[in-house]
Amino acid sequence: MEIIKFKTNVENEEALSRIAPFLDKEESISRWHIDTESNDKLLSVSGTDLDPQRIENVVQQAGFKAEIIRVIGIGGDGL
Repeated sequence: MEIIKFKTNVENEEALSRIAPFLDKEESISRWHIDTESNDKLLSVSGTDLDPQRIENVVQQAGFKAEIIRVIGIGGDGL
């Protein structure tokens, strides 16, 4: 399991409700969380065989921006 973190522009609960269906249907993602309180609006994604570019594309399809900032290896429990 991998964890990838992205800087996003997802600002609030309304934005979270708009992006959730896109992240939920991505099969490689087992869990995700967006910290809208952090300065970078961090999206943390865990899963197997994650493709950072694919996740960025999914976020863009939802109408938002994502920029990869960190990849963490095996583990994935602590988003």
